[in-house]
Amino acid sequence: MKYKSQKVAYWFFALSMLLFGLQIVYGFIMGFAHAGFDGLHSVIPFNTARAVHTNLLVVWLLSGFMGAAYYIIPEEAQHELVSVKLAYVQLITLALVGVTAIVGYHFNYWEGRKFLEIPRPLDYLVVANVLLFLGLILVTLFKGKRRTTTALVLSMGLLFAALLYLPGMLPFDSQVKDSFFRWWVVHLWVEGVWELIMGGILSFLLIKLTGVDREVIEKWLYVIVGLTFLSGILGTGHHYYYIGVNKIWLIVGGIFSALEPLAFLAMALFAVNMYRKGEKKHPNTLALNWTLGAAIVSFMGAGLLGFAHTLPQTNIYTHGTLVTAMHAHLAFWGAYAMIVLAIISYSLPNLTGRKLYESTRGRMAFWLSNIGIIGMTVAFGVAGVAQVYLERKMKMEFMAVQKEIEIHFMVLIICAALFTTGIILYMVDFYKHGRPTDEALETATNQ
Repeated sequence: MKYKSQKVAYWFFALSMLLFGLQIVYGFIMGFAHAGFDGLHSVIPFNTARAVHTNLLVVWLLSGFMGAAYYIIPEEAQHELVSVKLAYVQLITLALVGVTAIVGYHFNYWEGRKFLEIPRPLDYLVVANVLLFLGLILVTLFKGKRRTTTALVLSMGLLFAALLYLPGMLPFDSQVKDSFFRWWVVHLWVEGVWELIMGGILSFLLIKLTGVDREVIEKWLYVIVGLTFLSGILGTGHHYYYIGVNKIWLIVGGIFSALEPLAFLAMALFAVNMYRKGEKKHPNTLALNWTLGAAIVSFMGAGLLGFAHTLPQTNIYTHGTLVTAMHAHLAFWGAYAMIVLAIISYSLPNLTGRKLYESTRGRMAFWLSNIGIIGMTVAFGVAGVAQVYLERKMKMEFMAVQKEIEIHFMVLIICAALFTTGIILYMVDFYKHGRPTDEALETATNQ
Protein backbone atom coordinates (compact mmCIF):
# COMPACT_ATOMS: atom_id res chain seq x y z
CA MET A 1 0.00 0.00 0.00
CA LYS A 2 0.91 3.65 -0.27
CA TYR A 3 0.60 6.22 2.47
CA LYS A 4 -1.49 9.37 2.14
CA SER A 5 0.95 11.29 4.32
CA GLN A 6 3.47 10.94 1.49
CA LYS A 7 1.64 13.81 -0.24
CA VAL A 8 3.63 16.25 1.90
CA ALA A 9 6.75 15.17 -0.02
CA TYR A 10 5.32 16.71 -3.19
CA TRP A 11 5.26 20.20 -1.67
CA PHE A 12 8.83 19.91 -0.46
CA PHE A 13 9.80 18.86 -3.98
CA ALA A 14 7.89 21.86 -5.38
CA LEU A 15 9.79 24.22 -3.04
CA SER A 16 13.01 22.50 -4.04
CA MET A 17 12.34 23.08 -7.75
CA LEU A 18 11.46 26.74 -7.18
CA LEU A 19 14.67 27.39 -5.25
CA PHE A 20 16.71 25.46 -7.83
CA GLY A 21 15.40 27.74 -10.58
CA LEU A 22 16.28 30.81 -8.53
CA GLN A 23 19.76 29.46 -7.88
CA ILE A 24 20.33 29.10 -11.62
CA VAL A 25 19.32 32.75 -12.17
CA TYR A 26 21.96 33.93 -9.71
CA GLY A 27 24.46 31.60 -11.35
CA PHE A 28 23.91 33.42 -14.64
CA ILE A 29 24.41 36.78 -12.89
CA MET A 30 27.79 35.54 -11.66
CA GLY A 31 28.70 34.06 -15.03
CA PHE A 32 28.03 37.30 -16.92
CA ALA A 33 29.96 39.26 -14.28
CA HIS A 34 32.96 36.93 -14.76
CA ALA A 35 32.67 37.42 -18.51
CA GLY A 36 32.93 41.20 -18.11
CA PHE A 37 29.20 42.05 -18.26
CA ASP A 38 28.53 43.14 -14.69
CA GLY A 39 25.69 45.55 -15.42
CA LEU A 40 23.75 44.51 -12.31
CA HIS A 41 26.62 45.30 -9.93
CA SER A 42 24.93 48.38 -8.46
CA VAL A 43 21.81 46.30 -7.69
CA ILE A 44 23.26 42.84 -7.02
CA PRO A 45 27.02 42.99 -6.30
CA PHE A 46 29.04 39.88 -7.10
CA ASN A 47 29.53 38.94 -3.44
CA THR A 48 25.75 39.08 -2.90
CA ALA A 49 25.07 36.96 -5.99
CA ARG A 50 27.65 34.41 -4.82
CA ALA A 51 26.20 34.18 -1.30
CA VAL A 52 22.68 33.75 -2.67
CA HIS A 53 23.82 31.19 -5.28
CA THR A 54 25.65 28.96 -2.78
CA ASN A 55 23.05 29.25 -0.01
CA LEU A 56 20.18 28.47 -2.40
CA LEU A 57 22.10 25.34 -3.40
CA VAL A 58 22.12 24.17 0.21
CA VAL A 59 18.46 25.04 0.84
CA TRP A 60 17.04 23.48 -2.33
CA LEU A 61 19.00 20.27 -1.76
CA LEU A 62 17.89 20.10 1.89
CA SER A 63 14.29 20.67 0.76
CA GLY A 64 14.73 17.77 -1.65
CA PHE A 65 16.25 15.54 1.05
CA MET A 66 13.36 16.35 3.40
CA GLY A 67 10.85 15.57 0.66
CA ALA A 68 12.65 12.29 0.01
CA ALA A 69 12.49 11.43 3.72
CA TYR A 70 8.76 12.24 3.91
CA TYR A 71 8.19 9.91 0.95
CA ILE A 72 10.59 7.09 1.91
CA ILE A 73 10.22 6.80 5.70
CA PRO A 74 6.44 6.05 5.78
CA GLU A 75 6.89 3.38 3.13
CA GLU A 76 9.96 1.82 4.73
CA ALA A 77 8.45 1.96 8.24
CA GLN A 78 5.02 0.88 6.95
CA HIS A 79 3.41 3.62 9.01
CA GLU A 80 1.76 6.95 8.20
CA LEU A 81 3.66 10.09 9.16
CA VAL A 82 2.80 10.89 12.79
CA SER A 83 1.59 14.42 11.98
CA VAL A 84 0.98 15.75 8.49
CA LYS A 85 -0.11 19.14 9.87
CA LEU A 86 3.24 19.64 11.62
CA ALA A 87 5.03 18.61 8.43
CA TYR A 88 3.26 21.43 6.57
CA VAL A 89 4.15 23.83 9.40
CA GLN A 90 7.77 22.76 8.98
CA LEU A 91 7.55 23.33 5.21
CA ILE A 92 6.10 26.85 5.56
CA THR A 93 8.57 27.92 8.24
CA LEU A 94 11.50 26.55 6.21
CA ALA A 95 10.37 28.59 3.19
CA LEU A 96 9.92 31.73 5.31
CA VAL A 97 13.38 31.44 6.89
CA GLY A 98 14.93 30.87 3.47
CA VAL A 99 13.18 33.84 1.88
CA THR A 100 14.13 36.09 4.83
CA ALA A 101 17.78 35.06 4.55
CA ILE A 102 17.94 35.58 0.77
CA VAL A 103 16.27 39.00 0.93
CA GLY A 104 18.53 39.95 3.84
CA TYR A 105 21.67 39.20 1.84
CA HIS A 106 20.72 41.99 -0.58
CA PHE A 107 20.76 44.43 2.35
CA ASN A 108 24.02 43.10 3.85
CA TYR A 109 22.16 41.30 6.62
CA TRP A 110 24.52 38.38 7.10
CA GLU A 111 27.48 37.10 9.07
CA GLY A 112 29.91 37.23 6.13
CA ARG A 113 31.26 33.71 6.75
CA LYS A 114 31.61 31.82 3.47
CA PHE A 115 28.85 29.21 3.02
CA LEU A 116 27.44 30.09 6.46
CA GLU A 117 26.32 33.64 5.77
CA ILE A 118 22.91 33.21 7.39
CA PRO A 119 22.49 35.65 10.35
CA ARG A 120 22.55 34.22 13.88
CA PRO A 121 18.85 34.84 14.73
CA LEU A 122 17.85 32.84 11.65
CA ASP A 123 20.31 30.10 12.68
CA TYR A 124 18.17 29.40 15.75
CA LEU A 125 15.03 29.22 13.59
CA VAL A 126 16.78 26.76 11.26
CA VAL A 127 17.69 24.58 14.25
CA ALA A 128 14.08 24.63 15.51
CA ASN A 129 12.79 23.77 12.04
CA VAL A 130 15.17 20.85 11.59
CA LEU A 131 14.41 19.53 15.09
CA LEU A 132 10.71 19.46 14.17
CA PHE A 133 11.53 17.62 10.95
CA LEU A 134 13.71 15.06 12.73
CA GLY A 135 11.07 14.54 15.40
CA LEU A 136 8.45 13.70 12.78
CA ILE A 137 10.76 11.35 10.89
CA LEU A 138 12.24 9.54 13.89
CA VAL A 139 8.93 9.09 15.73
CA THR A 140 7.36 7.70 12.54
CA LEU A 141 10.27 5.28 12.20
CA PHE A 142 10.04 4.29 15.89
CA LYS A 143 6.30 3.61 15.66
CA GLY A 144 6.58 1.76 12.36
CA LYS A 145 6.22 -1.97 11.79
CA ARG A 146 9.81 -2.30 10.55
CA ARG A 147 13.15 -0.47 10.66
CA THR A 148 15.09 -1.19 7.50
CA THR A 149 18.78 -0.46 6.92
CA THR A 150 17.76 1.93 4.14
CA ALA A 151 15.55 3.97 6.47
CA LEU A 152 18.10 3.91 9.30
CA VAL A 153 20.98 5.10 7.08
CA LEU A 154 18.84 7.88 5.62
CA SER A 155 17.68 8.94 9.09
CA MET A 156 21.22 8.74 10.48
CA GLY A 157 22.48 10.99 7.67
CA LEU A 158 19.75 13.55 8.34
CA LEU A 159 20.37 13.46 12.11
CA PHE A 160 24.15 13.90 11.76
CA ALA A 161 23.62 16.70 9.25
CA ALA A 162 21.58 18.52 11.89
CA LEU A 163 24.17 17.92 14.63
CA LEU A 164 27.05 19.09 12.43
CA TYR A 165 25.26 22.39 11.78
CA LEU A 166 25.79 23.33 15.43
CA PRO A 167 29.63 23.79 15.35
CA GLY A 168 29.10 26.52 12.76
CA MET A 169 27.10 28.48 15.33
CA LEU A 170 29.87 28.59 17.95
CA PRO A 171 31.14 32.16 18.51
CA PHE A 172 34.91 32.80 18.17
CA ASP A 173 37.08 35.91 18.14
CA SER A 174 39.80 34.00 16.28
CA GLN A 175 39.27 33.54 12.54
CA VAL A 176 41.42 30.41 12.62
CA LYS A 177 39.19 28.77 15.25
CA ASP A 178 36.09 29.92 13.43
CA SER A 179 37.33 28.43 10.15
CA PHE A 180 38.34 25.20 11.91
CA PHE A 181 34.80 24.54 13.09
CA ARG A 182 33.19 26.03 9.96
CA TRP A 183 34.73 23.19 7.97
CA TRP A 184 32.96 20.74 10.27
CA VAL A 185 29.77 22.00 8.67
CA VAL A 186 30.92 22.62 5.12
CA HIS A 187 33.17 19.61 4.58
CA LEU A 188 31.61 17.01 6.87
CA TRP A 189 28.23 17.76 5.33
CA VAL A 190 29.11 17.39 1.68
CA GLU A 191 31.87 14.77 2.01
CA GLY A 192 30.46 12.94 5.01
CA VAL A 193 26.89 12.75 6.24
CA TRP A 194 25.25 13.90 3.00
CA GLU A 195 26.77 10.80 1.42
CA LEU A 196 24.74 8.75 3.91
CA ILE A 197 21.59 10.57 2.77
CA MET A 198 22.52 9.90 -0.84
CA GLY A 199 23.23 6.24 -0.01
CA GLY A 200 19.85 5.83 1.70
CA ILE A 201 17.93 7.34 -1.22
CA LEU A 202 20.01 5.36 -3.73
CA SER A 203 19.31 2.12 -1.87
CA PHE A 204 15.55 2.80 -1.80
CA LEU A 205 15.44 3.58 -5.51
CA LEU A 206 17.48 0.53 -6.51
CA ILE A 207 15.24 -1.75 -4.42
CA LYS A 208 12.16 -0.31 -6.16
CA LEU A 209 13.56 -0.04 -9.69
CA THR A 210 15.69 -3.20 -10.10
CA GLY A 211 13.83 -5.83 -8.08
CA VAL A 212 17.11 -7.04 -6.54
CA ASP A 213 16.62 -8.50 -3.06
CA ARG A 214 16.68 -5.89 -0.29
CA GLU A 215 19.22 -7.88 1.73
CA VAL A 216 21.75 -7.80 -1.14
CA ILE A 217 21.39 -4.07 -1.72
CA GLU A 218 21.56 -3.17 1.97
CA LYS A 219 24.77 -5.18 2.47
CA TRP A 220 26.39 -2.85 -0.07
CA LEU A 221 25.05 0.08 1.90
CA TYR A 222 27.10 -0.96 4.94
CA VAL A 223 30.27 -0.87 2.81
CA ILE A 224 29.46 2.63 1.55
CA VAL A 225 28.78 3.90 5.08
CA GLY A 226 32.10 2.49 6.28
CA LEU A 227 34.09 4.06 3.44
CA THR A 228 32.34 7.39 3.94
CA PHE A 229 33.30 7.64 7.60
CA LEU A 230 36.80 6.28 7.03
CA SER A 231 37.71 8.88 4.43
CA GLY A 232 35.37 11.83 4.91
CA ILE A 233 36.10 12.73 8.54
CA LEU A 234 39.91 12.88 8.43
CA GLY A 235 39.83 14.04 4.80
CA THR A 236 38.65 17.38 6.21
CA GLY A 237 42.30 18.01 7.05
CA HIS A 238 43.11 19.06 3.49
CA HIS A 239 41.38 22.37 4.29
CA TYR A 240 43.07 22.91 7.64
CA TYR A 241 46.63 23.65 6.51
CA TYR A 242 45.48 26.83 4.78
CA ILE A 243 43.97 28.35 7.93
CA GLY A 244 47.07 28.14 10.12
CA VAL A 245 46.85 24.78 11.92
CA ASN A 246 49.67 22.27 12.37
CA LYS A 247 51.35 20.91 9.24
CA ILE A 248 50.41 17.34 10.22
CA TRP A 249 46.92 18.07 8.89
CA LEU A 250 48.36 18.50 5.41
CA ILE A 251 49.63 14.91 5.54
CA VAL A 252 46.50 13.45 7.20
CA GLY A 253 44.19 15.39 4.89
CA GLY A 254 46.18 14.35 1.82
CA ILE A 255 46.13 10.63 2.68
CA PHE A 256 42.46 10.42 3.56
CA SER A 257 41.37 12.73 0.73
CA ALA A 258 43.01 10.22 -1.59
CA LEU A 259 40.69 7.57 -0.12
CA GLU A 260 37.50 9.62 -0.54
CA PRO A 261 36.93 8.53 -4.17
CA LEU A 262 36.52 4.95 -2.90
CA ALA A 263 33.15 5.75 -1.32
CA PHE A 264 31.86 7.20 -4.60
CA LEU A 265 33.44 4.39 -6.64
CA ALA A 266 31.62 1.94 -4.37
CA MET A 267 28.35 3.79 -4.99
CA ALA A 268 28.87 3.70 -8.77
CA LEU A 269 29.79 0.00 -8.80
CA PHE A 270 26.93 -0.72 -6.40
CA ALA A 271 24.33 0.98 -8.61
CA VAL A 272 25.53 -0.49 -11.91
CA ASN A 273 25.92 -3.97 -10.40
CA MET A 274 22.39 -3.91 -8.93
CA TYR A 275 21.01 -2.72 -12.27
CA ARG A 276 22.72 -5.60 -14.10
CA LYS A 277 21.47 -8.12 -11.52
CA GLY A 278 17.94 -6.79 -11.60
CA GLU A 279 15.30 -8.93 -13.24
CA LYS A 280 12.47 -6.44 -12.85
CA LYS A 281 11.98 -4.21 -15.90
CA HIS A 282 10.52 -1.19 -14.16
CA PRO A 283 8.59 1.04 -16.58
CA ASN A 284 9.96 4.25 -15.03
CA THR A 285 13.18 4.26 -17.04
CA LEU A 286 13.58 8.00 -16.46
CA ALA A 287 13.95 7.52 -12.69
CA LEU A 288 16.40 4.69 -13.38
CA ASN A 289 18.47 6.98 -15.64
CA TRP A 290 18.68 9.66 -12.94
CA THR A 291 19.55 7.03 -10.31
CA LEU A 292 22.37 5.40 -12.26
CA GLY A 293 23.50 8.82 -13.50
CA ALA A 294 23.79 10.08 -9.92
CA ALA A 295 26.06 7.19 -8.94
CA ILE A 296 28.29 7.49 -12.02
CA VAL A 297 28.54 11.30 -12.25
CA SER A 298 29.17 11.62 -8.50
CA PHE A 299 32.20 9.36 -8.90
CA MET A 300 33.48 11.57 -11.72
CA GLY A 301 32.82 14.90 -10.01
CA ALA A 302 33.25 14.20 -6.31
CA GLY A 303 35.63 11.25 -6.62
CA LEU A 304 38.00 11.75 -9.54
CA LEU A 305 37.98 15.56 -9.80
CA GLY A 306 38.11 15.88 -6.02
CA PHE A 307 41.10 13.54 -5.88
CA ALA A 308 42.78 15.37 -8.76
CA HIS A 309 43.06 18.68 -6.93
CA THR A 310 43.02 17.92 -3.19
CA LEU A 311 46.37 16.12 -3.05
CA PRO A 312 48.76 18.49 -1.19
CA GLN A 313 51.23 18.78 -4.08
CA THR A 314 48.42 20.04 -6.33
CA ASN A 315 46.16 21.73 -3.81
CA ILE A 316 48.85 24.20 -2.76
CA TYR A 317 48.30 25.78 -6.20
CA THR A 318 44.63 25.06 -6.89
CA HIS A 319 43.14 25.87 -3.45
CA GLY A 320 40.55 28.64 -3.73
CA THR A 321 40.75 28.92 -7.53
CA LEU A 322 38.29 28.10 -10.29
CA VAL A 323 39.64 24.54 -10.26
CA THR A 324 37.67 24.20 -7.01
CA ALA A 325 34.57 25.48 -8.82
CA MET A 326 35.13 22.83 -11.51
CA HIS A 327 35.14 20.05 -8.90
CA ALA A 328 32.28 21.54 -6.86
CA HIS A 329 29.81 21.94 -9.73
CA LEU A 330 30.09 18.39 -11.06
CA ALA A 331 30.31 16.91 -7.53
CA PHE A 332 27.17 18.63 -6.24
CA TRP A 333 25.32 17.86 -9.43
CA GLY A 334 26.17 14.16 -9.52
CA ALA A 335 26.13 13.32 -5.82
CA TYR A 336 23.18 15.36 -4.60
CA ALA A 337 21.20 17.19 -7.28
CA MET A 338 20.76 14.12 -9.48
CA ILE A 339 19.68 11.90 -6.59
CA VAL A 340 17.03 14.48 -5.62
CA LEU A 341 15.83 14.59 -9.24
CA ALA A 342 15.83 10.78 -9.24
CA ILE A 343 13.55 10.45 -6.20
CA ILE A 344 11.25 13.13 -7.63
CA SER A 345 11.07 11.29 -10.96
CA TYR A 346 10.24 8.05 -9.16
CA SER A 347 7.68 9.43 -6.72
CA LEU A 348 5.70 11.85 -8.92
CA PRO A 349 3.86 9.16 -10.95
CA ASN A 350 2.92 7.39 -7.70
CA LEU A 351 1.74 10.61 -6.06
CA THR A 352 -0.25 11.99 -8.97
CA GLY A 353 -1.25 8.93 -11.00
CA ARG A 354 0.16 10.49 -14.19
CA LYS A 355 2.88 8.30 -15.67
CA LEU A 356 4.78 10.74 -17.89
CA TYR A 357 8.16 9.04 -17.65
CA GLU A 358 8.19 7.89 -21.28
CA SER A 359 8.06 11.43 -22.67
CA THR A 360 10.69 12.80 -25.05
CA ARG A 361 10.71 15.92 -22.88
CA GLY A 362 11.89 13.90 -19.86
CA ARG A 363 14.70 12.23 -21.81
CA MET A 364 15.83 15.57 -23.25
CA ALA A 365 15.84 17.06 -19.73
CA PHE A 366 18.21 14.31 -18.60
CA TRP A 367 20.65 14.56 -21.51
CA LEU A 368 20.67 18.33 -21.99
CA SER A 369 21.28 19.01 -18.30
CA ASN A 370 24.10 16.45 -18.12
CA ILE A 371 25.78 17.56 -21.33
CA GLY A 372 25.47 21.17 -20.20
CA ILE A 373 26.99 20.55 -16.75
CA ILE A 374 29.90 18.60 -18.25
CA GLY A 375 30.54 21.53 -20.62
CA MET A 376 30.44 23.93 -17.65
CA THR A 377 32.89 21.69 -15.77
CA VAL A 378 35.35 21.74 -18.68
CA ALA A 379 35.04 25.54 -18.99
CA PHE A 380 35.69 25.96 -15.25
CA GLY A 381 38.63 23.57 -15.49
CA VAL A 382 40.32 25.37 -18.40
CA ALA A 383 39.74 28.76 -16.76
CA GLY A 384 41.03 27.41 -13.45
CA VAL A 385 44.23 25.95 -14.89
CA ALA A 386 44.90 29.25 -16.69
CA GLN A 387 44.22 31.13 -13.46
CA VAL A 388 46.60 28.91 -11.46
CA TYR A 389 49.39 29.37 -14.02
CA LEU A 390 49.01 33.14 -14.43
CA GLU A 391 48.46 33.94 -10.74
CA ARG A 392 50.64 31.46 -8.94
CA LYS A 393 53.39 30.84 -11.47
CA MET A 394 53.55 34.10 -13.42
CA LYS A 395 52.60 36.20 -10.32
CA MET A 396 50.04 38.30 -12.20
CA GLU A 397 47.51 40.38 -10.23
CA PHE A 398 44.18 38.70 -9.46
CA MET A 399 41.97 41.13 -11.43
CA ALA A 400 44.38 41.14 -14.39
CA VAL A 401 44.06 37.36 -14.54
CA GLN A 402 40.26 37.58 -14.37
CA LYS A 403 40.35 39.80 -17.44
CA GLU A 404 42.50 37.28 -19.31
CA ILE A 405 40.17 34.35 -18.66
CA GLU A 406 36.89 36.13 -19.47
CA ILE A 407 36.58 34.26 -22.78
CA HIS A 408 36.23 30.94 -20.94
CA PHE A 409 33.15 32.26 -19.18
CA MET A 410 31.47 32.92 -22.52
CA VAL A 411 31.84 29.19 -23.19
CA LEU A 412 30.54 28.50 -19.67
CA ILE A 413 27.45 30.68 -20.24
CA ILE A 414 26.63 28.81 -23.46
CA CYS A 415 26.93 25.45 -21.66
CA ALA A 416 24.91 26.83 -18.74
CA ALA A 417 22.15 27.78 -21.19
CA LEU A 418 22.08 24.18 -22.42
CA PHE A 419 21.96 22.94 -18.81
CA THR A 420 19.17 25.40 -17.97
CA THR A 421 17.12 24.24 -20.97
CA GLY A 422 17.27 20.71 -19.59
CA ILE A 423 16.20 21.84 -16.11
CA ILE A 424 13.33 23.91 -17.55
CA LEU A 425 12.10 20.79 -19.38
CA TYR A 426 12.34 18.85 -16.11
CA MET A 427 10.30 21.52 -14.33
CA VAL A 428 7.68 21.44 -17.12
CA ASP A 429 7.38 17.70 -16.53
CA PHE A 430 7.00 18.35 -12.80
CA TYR A 431 4.18 20.83 -13.51
CA LYS A 432 2.50 18.50 -16.02
CA HIS A 433 2.20 15.75 -13.41
CA GLY A 434 -0.22 17.92 -11.45
CA ARG A 435 -0.91 17.71 -7.75
CA PRO A 436 -0.91 14.54 -5.61
CA THR A 437 -4.22 12.80 -4.93
CA ASP A 438 -5.43 10.20 -2.44
CA GLU A 439 -6.83 8.16 -5.34
CA ALA A 440 -3.42 7.97 -7.01
CA LEU A 441 -1.77 6.78 -3.80
CA GLU A 442 -4.51 4.19 -3.18
CA THR A 443 -4.06 2.70 -6.65
CA ALA A 444 -0.26 3.03 -6.79
CA THR A 445 1.68 -0.22 -6.79
CA ASN A 446 4.93 -0.96 -5.04
CA GLN A 447 6.79 -1.26 -8.35
